[in-house]
Amino acid sequence: MAFKIVSSQCTSCSACEAECPNEAISDKGTTFVIDPAKCTECVGHYDSPQCAAVCPIDDTCVVDPKFPRYQAA
Repeated sequence: MAFKIVSSQCTSCSACEAECPNEAISDKGTTFVIDPAKCTECVGHYDSPQCAAVCPIDDTCVVDPKFPRYQAA
């Protein structure tokens, strides 16, 4: 599943954007968003999703159940 950012909790600190190995996170003015087509949950890069690891607000970067789990090629 791709991750998503809970916009109501995002403080726009930008910590997540630089950590994403797939450049799936972008600034949308007052919040950041994750492009589910680019998000691989950091599989193949890190042991855990880095957006969630670096976010200063708990449960802001969360699994988006609308998308299937990422499968490495």
